[in-house]
Amino acid sequence: MGWTLLGAGLLLALYTLLRHGLRRSPPLRARPELRGRTAIVTGGSSGIGAATALELARCGARVVLATRNAPRGEAAARRIRTETGNAEVLFMQLDLASLRSVRAFATAFLRQEPHLHLLINNAGVSAGGTTEDGFSLPFQVNHLGHFLLTQLLLERLQSCAPSRVVIVASRAHCAGRLRPDTLGRPPSGLLSTFQDYCDSKLANVLHARELATRLQGTQVTCYAVHPGFVNTELFRHTPLWLKPLFLPLAWLFFLDAAEGAQTSLHCATQEGLERFSGRYFADCRLQEPWPQARDDRLARALWEASERLVGQGEPGGNPSPAPAAVVQ
Repeated sequence: MGWTLLGAGLLLALYTLLRHGLRRSPPLRARPELRGRTAIVTGGSSGIGAATALELARCGARVVLATRNAPRGEAAARRIRTETGNAEVLFMQLDLASLRSVRAFATAFLRQEPHLHLLINNAGVSAGGTTEDGFSLPFQVNHLGHFLLTQLLLERLQSCAPSRVVIVASRAHCAGRLRPDTLGRPPSGLLSTFQDYCDSKLANVLHARELATRLQGTQVTCYAVHPGFVNTELFRHTPLWLKPLFLPLAWLFFLDAAEGAQTSLHCATQEGLERFSGRYFADCRLQEPWPQARDDRLARALWEASERLVGQGEPGGNPSPAPAAVVQ
């Protein structure tokens, strides 16, 4: 009996160490007052997006859940309204894998909503595939769709300034490789889907950097964030043979969605971050991204190539803000 109790105690201690001791806890943060402010959260029906939307609603913001699946989006909005008592939480359909859907969402939002103060570009996928527009699925959903969405909403963000854009990136940007002349084409090779995801995350960090450069003096600021390694539906496409190993490790070592939302919320609401516009945050702290994510020439080339791919910056398209000084 004694050995059994001792063994159980050791297992409990080991579990506590693994579950809590080896994972960075989110910092305690005061809840800001966001009444009168409007936020869009893409991918807001589950995972980090839902946790972000829930906290913004608790702070009193009007929150638009921009997500692809209508039943899940409506259910998430209803759940957040019930949990927070905030009636100003609504769903609007947005499929980032369709540039047509992005434009339709922006048109509907601008017609319906007079204000926009926070744009949280959170939605992401890791699965391979090709979109209706002919681009790789991860690159369009994670970067191109958000790039176009941000462009279409910039005037509203500027008219409501001070306002912020938060782009959910990843430390996976360290393995990203971008060539502006081949953007949106799935890479080849055994690990092509993983490489595609990493490329899209590098694009996220560079997008924030160049956006900040072009928006200097407008009181619209932007930030790229690494949410941490979070156990979310992003990993629903994990191969079946890997799930028996991956899922227990994810449960033990990965953050939950509420923890993963902390850096997005920090960059969306923390006072005094304006001078860090365009920079990269992780664990609610300013951090340096990998060297390729600090390449200003690559950031500008990515911007110009992205404009061409989504039909912006051309005759008939919306003009892009002119570049200003380089972000340091």
